[in-house]
Amino acid sequence: MKWLLFTLILTGLIIWWRYAQIQQNNRSSAKPKPKTATQAKPQSSAPQKSQVMQQCPYCGLRFPSDEGVGAYCSREHRAAIDSKGWWGEAHWLKSPNYDERPSGMPIELVLIHHISLPPGQFGGNYIADFFQNKLDPKAHPYFAEIADRQVSSHFLIKRDGQVLQFVSTLHRAWHAGVSDFFGRERCNDFSIGIELEGTDDLPFQPAQYLALKNLVDVLKKTYPISAYAGHSDVAPGRKTDPGIHFDWEKFAEMANIPVLQLPYGLQKRA
Repeated sequence: MKWLLFTLILTGLIIWWRYAQIQQNNRSSAKPKPKTATQAKPQSSAPQKSQVMQQCPYCGLRFPSDEGVGAYCSREHRAAIDSKGWWGEAHWLKSPNYDERPSGMPIELVLIHHISLPPGQFGGNYIADFFQNKLDPKAHPYFAEIADRQVSSHFLIKRDGQVLQFVSTLHRAWHAGVSDFFGRERCNDFSIGIELEGTDDLPFQPAQYLALKNLVDVLKKTYPISAYAGHSDVAPGRKTDPGIHFDWEKFAEMANIPVLQLPYGLQKRA
């Protein structure tokens, strides 16, 4: 009888121990397992770079560099002359050859010139080098005569119509020299100089007339321009540009310039 009772107690203990083990295993399996490196949640993407901002030269607005039109916040502002006298449609190559206009002097005259370097040849960077005092006197025999001259123009229109700007329109470029506009001397004081890549004996290109028209359009909107003339008009006997091949009538028609603003007339002249 005692052995039977002992056996029953032992059997109960074994059953109880086995039941406790099962419960422990169930509790362990219910706990969340830590994620391994391969189970970690993938990152959505690489960290985003901060946007590069730039400032519109015309209005000062700051905007992301992947927006706007080049350095400008809009096409309208790029097509205008900014508050510092620079045109957004031109390629800027700043010249050291300028100074201040007389205080309070309005900009009223556009003077048209022509230039080619070497004389009679087109292309290359020689004109830009000349206006920036970088012309190599050894690059051509003619350059030795002019390399030391300090001259400039506000704008240059190349044969393909590309427009370069060397001097702010607010400043006085050194393009007219000794000059007289109906009794007003020192035309640099109140004028804007535009050089056309060309010569006395060759016609100018259609692309140059179109670029000149576009430039004059924005100048008229910005300054009280009241007259247009050639270098030869204000320095007769000393200068011949823009020469016999510059078509004043075509220019006036394209740029919608009244005849009264062409005081030297529409006729071609040397």
